[in-house]
Amino acid sequence: MEKIRVGVVGVGHLGSVHAKVYSKLDNVKLVGVCDCNIERALEIGKRFRTNSYVDYEELFGKVDAASIVVPTSLHYNVAKDFLNHNIHVLVEKPITKTLSEADELIEIAQKKDLIFQVGHIERFNSAILAIEPYLKKPKFVECQRLGPFHTRVKDVGVVLDLMIHDIDIVLGLVKKDVVHIEAVGLSTISDHEDVANVRLIFEDQTIADITASRVTKDVVRKIRIFQEESYISLDYLTQETAIFRKKNEKITKEKIKIKKKEPLKKELKSFIECVRTGRKPVVSGVEGRRALQVALEIVNKIKTSKNR
Repeated sequence: MEKIRVGVVGVGHLGSVHAKVYSKLDNVKLVGVCDCNIERALEIGKRFRTNSYVDYEELFGKVDAASIVVPTSLHYNVAKDFLNHNIHVLVEKPITKTLSEADELIEIAQKKDLIFQVGHIERFNSAILAIEPYLKKPKFVECQRLGPFHTRVKDVGVVLDLMIHDIDIVLGLVKKDVVHIEAVGLSTISDHEDVANVRLIFEDQTIADITASRVTKDVVRKIRIFQEESYISLDYLTQETAIFRKKNEKITKEKIKIKKKEPLKKELKSFIECVRTGRKPVVSGVEGRRALQVALEIVNKIKTSKNR
């Protein structure tokens, strides 16, 4: 089988992991890595025995697909250049900074029949995949995503940095339109919101309560899904989940069996398979745009509440 030629643009912490995974995947050739920091590009290129570049345009004509792992403000320009050169793209979340940018990228990919995937990694978490057979009709969803501040994320607030993961998951669970949003947030150590709490109300009256913080010492990544006579508890970090049911006036607990696998590896394997077969990505540009739309509405609500 002919190998898919891949490049990685942006090899900071996450981008270097993309490069590592690609370097080990069967039927994939990591052609090169690119970073504006030449020393970093050379270091990662040497580590994974591939070419290093400062200008990502040097990858044009050499790769079939690319992971774009640069700051959010650069997603649009870099992804657009690769798509216009007929290269399949996986861009890290959020898809772009604006909806108009997302719309243009989606249109280019559709016109050129290219794979355009957005890196919402939690969709590939083994725990999320394991609960699918137990899902009925969620009535209330509670999400917590807390952790310390990382200086490498400076261009967006906690909503676009962390909360958007849970926004995407909740939209995938409920599968209805959001009709009302209540949101509050607080800036503590950056120019953007660092703590946020949101209540989403869907057209079927399902409610989702989402909290995100990047000023918390301990890392928490949990979701609880309440439905008729049962609720599911899930921990993204440990990839463990359980279902609690009402039985004879008592609450029983059943652990759900999970085959734990590295989410990023599953995500990139899925991307490569889509490139190879033309299959629609689990999180296409359309799903990525939908999550961005809700996230931007939340950010706007937070800004409005601050100005009152």
